[in-house]
Amino acid sequence: MSDDTQIVVDFLKSKSGTKSKFYFNDFLELFPGKGPREVKKVLTNLVNTEVLEFWSSGSTTMYGLKGAGKQAHAEGEDH
Repeated sequence: MSDDTQIVVDFLKSKSGTKSKFYFNDFLELFPGKGPREVKKVLTNLVNTEVLEFWSSGSTTMYGLKGAGKQAHAEGEDH
């Protein structure tokens, strides 16, 4: 895992007790030297490798660790 992807995973794991889904802007704060497009590529790579997953309310897309949070448990995804 690259340093950037590890930063994202570590951030999500550190917050797992309080929150399971995060807005794109939350991740921008982790990479002050990178632009939004670069951060989006990191997140997309993590989604493609099934480390993260998208969650959408219809108007907002959020990111979280795959299988984490109440939504995953409600849908029977916890293994």
